[in-house]
Amino acid sequence: MLLLLAFLLMALLLKKAFCSWLCPVGTLSEMLGNVGKKMFGKTFFPPRWLDIPLRSLKYLLLGFFLYLVVPMPVRAIQTFLMSPYGLIADVKMLNFFRFIGETTLISVIVLTLGSLFIQNLWCRYLCPYGALLGLFSLFSPFKIRRNPESCIDCGKCAKACPSRIPVDRLIQVHTVECTACMSCVESCPAKDTLVFSITKPTGAPGQTHRRGISGMVMALLLTLILGGTIGYAKYTGHWETNLPEQFYYRLIPGSQMLSHP
Repeated sequence: MLLLLAFLLMALLLKKAFCSWLCPVGTLSEMLGNVGKKMFGKTFFPPRWLDIPLRSLKYLLLGFFLYLVVPMPVRAIQTFLMSPYGLIADVKMLNFFRFIGETTLISVIVLTLGSLFIQNLWCRYLCPYGALLGLFSLFSPFKIRRNPESCIDCGKCAKACPSRIPVDRLIQVHTVECTACMSCVESCPAKDTLVFSITKPTGAPGQTHRRGISGMVMALLLTLILGGTIGYAKYTGHWETNLPEQFYYRLIPGSQMLSHP
C-alpha cells in the first residue's frame, strides 16, 4: 500500500514517470521494441482508427478491478489479507509463473512477440496500473512545454516520443499518455525550447529562459520519493511481514491447493 501511494505521488508530481523510469515491465517492453526495430528496421504503428479503441482496453481493465475492490468493506479486505491465501499471496504469484498454464504461456508469448512489432504494446494498450497513474498525472503541475517562438519545427520531438504524442504541434502536453520519459526534451536541437516544467519557456530564439528540470533532477526526485517511502516503511515496521516463520512455512506446501476465497 505504501508503494502504491508512492507511485501515485509520483504521478501527481511528475506525471507517469514511474512507467518510463522505474517499471520493470516497461523496461522489458522497451527493450523488446528496440530489438524489433533492429530486426525489422522500423517500428509498426496501428492505424489511428484501431489505436484509439485499443487504448481504451486498459481503462476497461482498470474499471473492472476498481469494481471488484472499491465496494469491498474494510473488514472484508482485512479478512482476505489474513486468510491463508492472502498470507502467502507472494508464493501464489511465484507459483503462477513456476507452474505456468497453457493460457498464461500463450498470452506471454503473444505479448512478447507483439512487443517486437509494436513499441510498448502492454503499456500502451493493456496495463491498468499505467491507466490509473495516467489519470492521476492529469493533475500534475509539471508538463512538457514548448516555446513556439524558438521552435524550428523539425519534428524530432514527435518522432522521439514513444507514446506517439504530436509534441511538435502542442504548446503543452496535457495527456494521460505522457510518461515524462524526457525523450522529446533530449532530442530537441533548439536549446531550451522544449522543457519539462511548471511554467512555459519564454523568450525569443537564443534568449529562451529555461525553467524546467533535467533528466538528472528527475532521477533524483524519483529516487527520493521511492527511497523515502521504503525507509519510512522499514522504520515503522510495515516493510516486512509479522507472520511467524513457522506458520508461513507450514502454509507453503499446500499453496497449490489454496484457491482464491
